[in-house]
Amino acid sequence: MADAIIEKARELFEGQIVCFSIHACAATAFLVGYITSNVYWTLYVGLGGTVITFLIVVPPWPIYNENPVQWLPAKGRGSADYDIVVDGQRVTS
Repeated sequence: MADAIIEKARELFEGQIVCFSIHACAATAFLVGYITSNVYWTLYVGLGGTVITFLIVVPPWPIYNENPVQWLPAKGRGSADYDIVVDGQRVTS
């Protein structure tokens, strides 16, 4: 039961981390710039948040590869029929 709820939450938030991070950095940069009345601080905080988001998301961290997707073999020269079972039924190529 708990696994199903966690999986639904994961599907809901998948891909939203980057958008949330960038928006949070932009809002923080705006507030810092507004409070200090300095556009340079706005730019520095915005750039720093973007760099941090970049470093979190872009590199191939091992945590992102815990459950790799198993792709079907390529169909082409010299390939035989595949032995694929979907919902208990054999699927032929």
